[in-house]
Amino acid sequence: MTRLAAAAPTTAERIRSACARADDALLAVDGLTPVTVPVHHLLADGGFAVAVPADFTAAAATPAMLELTDRAPLALRTPVRALVWVRGRLQPVEPASVPGLLDRIAAENPDPALLQVQTPLTGPPHDGEVCYRLARLAVESVVVADAGGAEAIGAAELLAAAPDPFCATEAGWLRHLEIAHPEVMARLAARLPTRLRRGTVRPLALDRYGVSLRVEDDAGDHDVRLPFHRPVDDARSLGQAIRLLMGCPFLAGLRPRQG
Repeated sequence: MTRLAAAAPTTAERIRSACARADDALLAVDGLTPVTVPVHHLLADGGFAVAVPADFTAAAATPAMLELTDRAPLALRTPVRALVWVRGRLQPVEPASVPGLLDRIAAENPDPALLQVQTPLTGPPHDGEVCYRLARLAVESVVVADAGGAEAIGAAELLAAAPDPFCATEAGWLRHLEIAHPEVMARLAARLPTRLRRGTVRPLALDRYGVSLRVEDDAGDHDVRLPFHRPVDDARSLGQAIRLLMGCPFLAGLRPRQG
């Protein structure tokens, strides 16, 4: 990815954000078919709580890898923005600890899939009912790969970082930019290197440090990052930063559509 300045999230921040918004997650264990895990939550001790199918039969302390896919919220030609691989050892969560752990996860991420996790009170599943069990992945290494390359960090570094403040609203901002503000996209595209302006310019990503654009042309895809003058933390300062990036501080504010 081309960067017009150095301001960007740290690797740990990028991974925390990717973990928070990743819709696709696979858990792979040697000798077993990889399974989709609808819940993948970073715990305060640096491990990941994952919801595995009720019939998943991995042995305790078995090596495992969790793969998280960060996809762009727009229909891009190549929608995957990053892959995160978390390696560690998988342990079942003791049944008596499941209700309390579910409560802690739900307080931070009220995912409906949590209702499908078995607890001591739910009893055996009915015929055809999809159920999951909670397991814990003790993290040994974390690697992120994107258009800029691959980089590894430790579990402590990951835990010390925070997701981007616009993680939950990024999709709305990007859709709003593309659908409702073609004039904004045109001004941002004017900041690209001349050789890239002949392609189709799409919004790719947004965070507190800047905006990333995807240029789709006959030669392939090219990603360019446009950094803000300074990091931002709320919707008002984000709108101002985008206007300044366009070179038009007098323009009316931008507001993202919900959803």
